[in-house]
Amino acid sequence: MSNLPTDATLDADDARSPSFFEAAGRTTGFVLGGGVIALAIATAASPLTAGDIASWAERVFGPTFVVLFLTLVGAALFCWVRVGQLHDNPGQSRPWLEGGMHAASGVATLALTYTLLGISLGIGSLADQELTSDTVQTVIQGLTGHFSMAFMTTVIGLPTAALLRALLSVSNAVHTSRRGDNLTHSPEGEV
Repeated sequence: MSNLPTDATLDADDARSPSFFEAAGRTTGFVLGGGVIALAIATAASPLTAGDIASWAERVFGPTFVVLFLTLVGAALFCWVRVGQLHDNPGQSRPWLEGGMHAASGVATLALTYTLLGISLGIGSLADQELTSDTVQTVIQGLTGHFSMAFMTTVIGLPTAALLRALLSVSNAVHTSRRGDNLTHSPEGEV
């Protein structure tokens, strides 16, 4: 008798293993649902409409930051879903935990990078313009626009990164305690 798996055992293994497509679908639902909830809270808490908030976000953050931010948040949430799907197998869930932690750290790095970019652009705009009593208003307007991007990326990015890290590590701790082992995430790489 051969030790090679048969088609029947391969099909049974595929039926038990969580699907990437299922994880992608759940992640998409979390990202879109979270966006709708955040937009609903923002419109309820301010006099702005959803369209006003979207145009403000595009003007302050720019499309590049928004795309990179959503990509990293999506990656962290995808890893979180995979950790949940593979929670019974620490060997398979550990890489997803690490990947999610790195994606969450990427959100913080992105936020701080755009903060420095905004400050640099603001200071650079001062060097390119002559400062007179007639141009002060225009120069300050340009400077505050760059500084607004600089600080808003930090205000949005750092708390989001902290929430993603907490989501990943607390969920992993719950799964670990249910399994009864002591596999936890350690920033130093120790297990």
